[in-house]
Amino acid sequence: EAGHCPANLFRMSELQLSVETGRKGGTRPARRLRREGKIPAVVYGLETDPIPIAIEWPALRAALTTDAGLNALITLEIDGADHLTVIKDLQRHPVRRDVIHIDFMRIRADQEIEVNIPINLVGEALAVTRADGMVDQTMYELTLLTRPGNVPDEIVVDITDLQLGESIKVSDLPLPEGATAVADADEAVAISLITRSTREAMARDLAVEAGVEGSEEDAATDDTGDSED
Repeated sequence: EAGHCPANLFRMSELQLSVETGRKGGTRPARRLRREGKIPAVVYGLETDPIPIAIEWPALRAALTTDAGLNALITLEIDGADHLTVIKDLQRHPVRRDVIHIDFMRIRADQEIEVNIPINLVGEALAVTRADGMVDQTMYELTLLTRPGNVPDEIVVDITDLQLGESIKVSDLPLPEGATAVADADEAVAISLITRSTREAMARDLAVEAGVEGSEEDAATDDTGDSED
């Protein structure tokens, strides 16, 4: 098995945004907000009543385009009070794909949360390349259970030393201290293998070699038969 995963973890960003409260529910008020460049949202969690809010789209877009993406910790300033949150659900228009509504969930700094972290393979597995093989990434994100301040933006896996026939498993990944992977430890993240075209070429080569050896054996048999007459 391969253990070619450096502890290269990029910590998620903490962001602070101001929001407006007192928005009206319903489709028309929501459309009006979006025309004004605001996104309707709701904040809930920690056994408190949901709060309908509106948030400026430019500020929200900036928060969503950090390295942390949807895993960013966002502190919402609501009526002078700070609420630590994560995005629980983001709704997009089915055609235009623009954001039309967001659910924020309140969390505590010491509370474990479940987040999906992208896995990024870097480097080139030269031994695999020289053997005309390929590295097949079978897992593109890993679900982690960890505290908010311990969430990485991504997990980087260096495959430079990967050998043909080896695999990288969940158990090989470098996780933040205290974080737990919500996946089987033996589940494959990446596998190095011979490509189909290479296997076919090898099969053809073997067939040709077998044919040549067969011809040589036949010739040897013929020569022996001639000498016995």
